[in-house]
Amino acid sequence: MHPLSQIDYYFATLSPYTYLAGTRLEEVASKHNLQIRYKPMDIMGLFGRTGGTPPPQRHPNRQEWRLQEMRRSASKLGMPINLKPAHWPTNPAPSSYAIIAAQNEGGGDLAGLVHGFVRAVWAEERDVADDAVVREVLEANGFDAGLADKGMLAGAEEYAANLEEAVEKGVFGAPFYITESDERFWGQDKIEDLDLYLQGKL
Repeated sequence: MHPLSQIDYYFATLSPYTYLAGTRLEEVASKHNLQIRYKPMDIMGLFGRTGGTPPPQRHPNRQEWRLQEMRRSASKLGMPINLKPAHWPTNPAPSSYAIIAAQNEGGGDLAGLVHGFVRAVWAEERDVADDAVVREVLEANGFDAGLADKGMLAGAEEYAANLEEAVEKGVFGAPFYITESDERFWGQDKIEDLDLYLQGKL
């Protein structure tokens, strides 16, 4: 059995590929008895720090490929997706702060909360910067809606710290998974590779 006990999960609540990851990371973590440390981060800030280009600023060739790839990936996974959602981009901070507060508080379905926010953006045409939406997603996953306000200061500090830590640890996109042995996996299509690594096959 592998000696690892946890995995760091860097993601963004505005990321379509975080949405397409669904809860497959949680399934792998459960299988290998790993705890997940959820680390929402500012993806636009990350791009700026690590040489990436935000989607709206990419060359049209890259933008067109991205939409095709998202459509194909969603179809393969059997997941609904709006390729040009009504509320994207929006402010990712409120949903990210809520996830941080929920993780610190405990007691609800954290994986459901994370997926609830990204699904809201990419499949439900909802604005995750809207306080009412943040509260609804918190409550739907077993958390106190008051966490939307309660963890603001700590959430802001941890959110900023997550970005710094991500840059330091080699992250450049989302979703990004890092094991305690510093094995790094980028993208929802690499969850299978993560599983194989944890099995000692990679």
